[in-house]
Amino acid sequence: MSRVRAEFLDLVERLADRAPLPAVRAVHLPPSAADGTRDGEFCAVELEDGSLGLSFVLLGDTLARLRAPGRHDALTGMPAPALARCHAHSEAAQRTLGFAALNALTRHLFDRAGYLPPPAGGSIGDLGLHPGDHLGMVGLFPPLVKQVLATGAQLTVLELRADLAGAREGWHVTLDAGELARCNKILSTSTVLLNDTLDALLERCRHAQRVALIGPGAGCLPDPLFARGITSLGGSWVVDAEAFKAALRAGQPWGRFTRKVSISREDYPGFDRLLDAAYPHSKESP
Repeated sequence: MSRVRAEFLDLVERLADRAPLPAVRAVHLPPSAADGTRDGEFCAVELEDGSLGLSFVLLGDTLARLRAPGRHDALTGMPAPALARCHAHSEAAQRTLGFAALNALTRHLFDRAGYLPPPAGGSIGDLGLHPGDHLGMVGLFPPLVKQVLATGAQLTVLELRADLAGAREGWHVTLDAGELARCNKILSTSTVLLNDTLDALLERCRHAQRVALIGPGAGCLPDPLFARGITSLGGSWVVDAEAFKAALRAGQPWGRFTRKVSISREDYPGFDRLLDAAYPHSKESP
């Protein structure tokens, strides 16, 4: 288990020590009709208090395993921390469910503490791009390319697909992770938290001024990430739970039932303050 996963779960244990937590109510999956579309990329774990946590489902055979008959029967009523511990599992499907549960517990804590993450300033991680900046984008996000180039910043995209590599007009795609060392700002999908590539990414980006993780699955407790040099975490905050769940299960667009948020390292109150605000009259076990 990676160290960052262990730190996530340490925070979950501290939360569970402070007070009883809601159990798992349901796991929501996209239908097979949404396969191959953006609407089929995420699942959600729902807790009994209505908290929802999202996780990416397209790593390996994760989605097929999650759809296996009876897979979720034992999850209903499971203590949420127990499911979150599956984030340490070697199997991708178990790890995915665990991460979704971790994200749901994060939403539970934020709501209890009265913490509402600030709205995101845009789709490029609130990186404040300007002429002279050089952005390293981990994974090609075609809709964001024009936004980046419009700021006057240089753009280098790191990809795994060899067919995408090469020069474009004003930017280029590379297979060489070493090129990230030339970038002063980094934008990455939060999938690096699922596929164990976070540490390798941060090693390549240790000289960057700003490093942002973004994506619907970026709903976890940010403390271990901020301690490692991540400067902002941008995710999706569900604002209409019933409509969101219905859209996800139907394979329909659900973005309009969420709002994009961005938590910066400078302004985040920290886990300890949130825990005290959420459960002011409870005490952690010694």
